[in-house]
Amino acid sequence: MARPSFFLLCLLLLSLTAPAQSRRRQLTEQQNNAPVPVVPAPQARLLESITLGSSLLNRAVRYSIYLPPDYYVSNRRYPVVYLLHGYSDNETSWIQFGETDRIVDEKIKSGELPPMIIVMPDAGVTWYMNDYQSMYRYEDMFVQELIPRIDSAYRTRTQREYRAVSGLSMGGHGSLLLAMHHPDLFGSCAALSAAVFTEETIATMPDDRYNDRFASLLSGPVKGEERLTAHWKRNSPLVLARSAPEGDLKRVRWYIDCGDDDGLSAANAQLHIELLKRRIEHEYRVRDGGHTWAYWRTGLPEALTFIAKSFHR
Repeated sequence: MARPSFFLLCLLLLSLTAPAQSRRRQLTEQQNNAPVPVVPAPQARLLESITLGSSLLNRAVRYSIYLPPDYYVSNRRYPVVYLLHGYSDNETSWIQFGETDRIVDEKIKSGELPPMIIVMPDAGVTWYMNDYQSMYRYEDMFVQELIPRIDSAYRTRTQREYRAVSGLSMGGHGSLLLAMHHPDLFGSCAALSAAVFTEETIATMPDDRYNDRFASLLSGPVKGEERLTAHWKRNSPLVLARSAPEGDLKRVRWYIDCGDDDGLSAANAQLHIELLKRRIEHEYRVRDGGHTWAYWRTGLPEALTFIAKSFHR
């Protein structure tokens, strides 16, 4: 009587385990056929209108900053480009009108540009210089407070060859001025439609325009050649191209781009000639276009490509 009972027990166990094995096989097949979850690609970050408390200016200074796509998923340090706005613009203009974040994103993703940090500070209408009375020292703030703040708050490469400055119009003037005054800080400079002026232009400028744009910075409300003060000469990229120490100018890689329909074209050509006379290596571009955002948007990729060559060896 024991054998039939044992046989029935084996059948019962088989009937219970077979469905469980089938379910396990079905689950395994489902897992094997399940789609692989898509991990989102790292995204760049744009932080607008961050404030820096400046003791030199006794007020807050705003800046916007672009961080490359892999910034938050890596521990690496990045080169930095300071991108300067034009007259009457602010720290958001290169984003709003220049589409800088979109342009840089596309170029980094395509491999045409290396990952980099872009800093866009607000300079008001200071022309990125100290005023002649040393009452409003924007250049000193830039060098002594802004750059150290960026280097301490973000993962930057702090050697000069990994730091560049660029800008348009007033910002083109500022980029030339800062690089000429501080070749120890900047490895390259790309000036777009730089607002540089000859002695004749400054001396003959209508009083209302001079007083509105330059008097508080350069000399007070004076006329004619009285405007060509030592302070003006120290802050004129054209004068500095003729007079700055040759060794300092040769430390920086220079890029100049100005449209053939731009009212600043002749002065930019003069800057090119002054550098040629002293055999200072530089790239000089004249493209079809005027003093417009369309010109600067199309010029920015090549300017950044020029700058990025400093980031490679």
